[in-house]
Amino acid sequence: MTALWTSGEIARALSPVAMPAAPFEAVGVTFDSRAVGKGDLFFALAGETSDGHAFVAEALDRGAAAAVVSRDLPEGQGRLVRVPDTMQALVALGRAGRQRSAAKVASVTGSAGKTSTKDALRAMLSAQAPTAASAASFNNHVGVPISLARLSREARYGVFEIGMNHPGEIEPLARLVEAHVGIVTNVEPVHIGHMGSEEAIADEKACLFAGMRDGAVAVLNRDNRHFERLAARARRLGVSRIVGFGRSEAADARLLACSLHDRGSDVVALIHGRRIEYRLGAAGEHWVLNSLAALAAVEALGADFDRAAAALAGVEASPGRGARRRLAFGPGTVELIDESYNANPASMRAMLAVLARTEPASGGRRLLALGDMRELGEKADCYHAGLAEAVAASGAAQVFLCGPHMKALWQRLPAERRGVHRPDSAALAPDVAAALRAGDVIAVKGSLGSKMKIVVDAVLAASGGQTER
Repeated sequence: MTALWTSGEIARALSPVAMPAAPFEAVGVTFDSRAVGKGDLFFALAGETSDGHAFVAEALDRGAAAAVVSRDLPEGQGRLVRVPDTMQALVALGRAGRQRSAAKVASVTGSAGKTSTKDALRAMLSAQAPTAASAASFNNHVGVPISLARLSREARYGVFEIGMNHPGEIEPLARLVEAHVGIVTNVEPVHIGHMGSEEAIADEKACLFAGMRDGAVAVLNRDNRHFERLAARARRLGVSRIVGFGRSEAADARLLACSLHDRGSDVVALIHGRRIEYRLGAAGEHWVLNSLAALAAVEALGADFDRAAAALAGVEASPGRGARRRLAFGPGTVELIDESYNANPASMRAMLAVLARTEPASGGRRLLALGDMRELGEKADCYHAGLAEAVAASGAAQVFLCGPHMKALWQRLPAERRGVHRPDSAALAPDVAAALRAGDVIAVKGSLGSKMKIVVDAVLAASGGQTER
């Protein structure tokens, strides 16, 4: 296996206090001792609830080539890289990974759709050449540098997700990534409790364009009301070209038509004046629009456009982000739409639109299990109550809710649609499982802090196992 990092390269990148006497090679980089593989470089990071130094012995026992630490430890002598600060060292290694790479790089942010857009880009580019991308939602001050530290020497493309929930978080990460193309999927009132206004959110998202490489391209949602604000800030930060995507006639990547199905979409679009038709494997109009952003990025990166579009047929939603499972249940099946990973007003409405197009099997109903959307500030109850019309349009026969803010939606629902309202997902889960019957479609969504995966697990436990799609 080709070395990701040699001990000499690590020493030059980190300027350590001390290095192991014997040369070594690392084939991976991690900060999670439970995920250490043979030959990994383990960073002992100090977190809010635990300190990675307590797990150095475990990491080395699992086969780590070396551990990066900031203090002397009795274990692992001869396999420790001593630095003043392990977090700063990880950032330094991520910067070195980016600087040595010849890959064409795209960065992705937005109030919703970051991960799905990143995954679509990875699928399109990896079908053509070695491509590195952020794992899962590695989009914060730890996830971005470790993703860059994992950037292989062979990669021709890189796709990195950048997130935020407080002011000032995006710019330092964007300056690490040094992208050639940056995508902002949308700007919505997500984390508005921390940011104060949508305009402040837009300005923070525009920091994605700081530190980009010469000739950089910004891909922006032409339908979003903050388009001009984003474009102006991108130009001030040195972006050479603005590409708009969406339904607008002014969009460079323009949606002409789409046939939305419960398990995918057929799309007709105009990309820089060229008509293109393609199949998208994931369901929902939000996926369609983000696929336009991804295709615009492919064009800007100089990859093969036709091969990229063809690869979209194989793109599917991931667990917690819209993944669908048909589960054996009694004499028939139950279909689970799992959006348990996160939620905001925009993504909630997108999921409800998908549910509306999903037909239950014979005798079945559409069911909803929703948890609180977090970090919405003093207007949180209004945002939750404001979902009532979209819930009604989804065709949900029964709605199961949890969390203090979902009480506001509960009060707006007609009596015949009310399942139950519980204080949290642990209390809600048994009610949802007990309500299921053969033929039902159940959609589950909420912010990560609402822990709606508990409800997903209850649905899975109530079923007889997964069946064919």
